[in-house]
Amino acid sequence: MSPKKVLITGVSGLVGSAAYLYLSQWPDRYALYGLGRRRTLSERISDQRTIDLSEERFSVCDIADIEGVRRAVAGMDAVVHMAADPAGRGWESLRDNNLIGAYNIYEACREAGVSRVISASTIQVSHGDTEEEPYRSVVGGGADSVFEDLVKVSPATPAQPRNLYAASKVWSESLARVYAHSHDMSCLCIRIGWVTGEDEARNGRGDIWCSQRDIAELIKCCIDADDDVRFDIFYGMSDNRRRWVDIENARQRVGYIAQDGAED
Repeated sequence: MSPKKVLITGVSGLVGSAAYLYLSQWPDRYALYGLGRRRTLSERISDQRTIDLSEERFSVCDIADIEGVRRAVAGMDAVVHMAADPAGRGWESLRDNNLIGAYNIYEACREAGVSRVISASTIQVSHGDTEEEPYRSVVGGGADSVFEDLVKVSPATPAQPRNLYAASKVWSESLARVYAHSHDMSCLCIRIGWVTGEDEARNGRGDIWCSQRDIAELIKCCIDADDDVRFDIFYGMSDNRRRWVDIENARQRVGYIAQDGAED
């Protein structure tokens, strides 16, 4: 069987490059391609990694440019869409990258017959839950008894964004649902937790931390998921003791098992 052709947008970013390096271990299974605004790696990356893609396999493209996106996704079996404005640099940037850019990816994939899109969402769509108990105490590092019978926030829990960046990711999740149900595509969203360049939890946010290995493994699980997995949302999280979101549905649906935890 020929390797799956997989395009990673935002491949020069922290999560995109982590996914690229992880998937590169299986060249017989994945033929990897990249898309980025530039080849220079993100400043969030603190090691000496390289993205060893030829010019033919790397598209320098702004995702707001639908013609460039169309060229990049042509012939792909799956697209891992990590490109975005991750910092909320103002309305215009969010509009161009997270709204228009997300639409361009899905529409170009539909036109090209790409069967699966795995798209980055964010844990921030659920931050509003931490304003109420018991999640407020979990985040605050309260007594262990708080966590024993905790009913974790799941993808079925209504989103509670608290900023425009998170709201733009709610839009992208809705867009994924539209394309999955109206255009016969498989569209999977990952609410990515706190991935850090040094690959460890810091500043007391072990509740939402995700190792680079775990987020890359979840992306791999989504690429390899059965064809009948048409739409779902997963939390991209390591198995942290203070984790307040559910990752069990990712295990059940795509076989994801977190290997790391903030307390390791």
